Amino acid sequence: MESNKESEWIGLREIARSKLETRDYGEESLAKRLATTGIGSGEAMQERDQLRDAWIPGVEIFPRQVHQQKGRGYFAELVRIHEGVLGRIGLNPEQWASALMHRGSAKGFHIHPPHVPNGVAAEAWFRELYIEFPDDCTRRPYDLEQWDVMFFLIGLCEMILVDDRAGLPRRIMRFMISGDSNPGGDNSAVVIPPGVSHALRCIGTEDLIMVYGTSTRFQPRWEGRIGSSIENDLLPTEWVSYIADMEA
Repeated sequence: MESNKESEWIGLREIARSKLETRDYGEESLAKRLATTGIGSGEAMQERDQLRDAWIPGVEIFPRQVHQQKGRGYFAELVRIHEGVLGRIGLNPEQWASALMHRGSAKGFHIHPPHVPNGVAAEAWFRELYIEFPDDCTRRPYDLEQWDVMFFLIGLCEMILVDDRAGLPRRIMRFMISGDSNPGGDNSAVVIPPGVSHALRCIGTEDLIMVYGTSTRFQPRWEGRIGSSIENDLLPTEWVSYIADMEA
């Protein structure tokens, strides 16, 4: 039965009716949800074939198994050298690090510059790597650019990826990842190529703890930031006003 906002909401004041909005719970396509509201990383992995036209080239999401030990905790492997997805794509991180994000905080967007050989147009280079020879990972210059592989140990992460490489479609992927402390289908790790900006939000009730490897050692000049002002905690308005008064 069709609804009529004017008649259904007649019991409200006119000013309230004029501002009224309702949410559409109709099911969007999987690709649309991946690019907008987001999906679980488990669903992204299961439906990767269906998401072929929405997937960012070079991005990998792979499952992790968390072994529960009743009354004691849990155990989960990170990676085995030369095995699994990292073995298949030939990515052996040069450096490992850990990071903690407090509950309700966010990081990013961060982006690392992709290497482009001298005398080669960036568009042609990326087309060769990801369109013409997508399965030949030996062409990737891992030692000349920073690739990230991220593992989440505690908490819940919302990740957003945006492909900003010249000549490739600007695709967006938004998905949720569960840390080992929240076992289930969304326990996964993520590989992020250079040229793909990434942002993370801690969306659970716990702090977010992660371990990540990089294909090269940390280079501050490669740590590009786009719209990252969310990382700066602002002082309360009253404090700012008080400080300004003191400086006057």
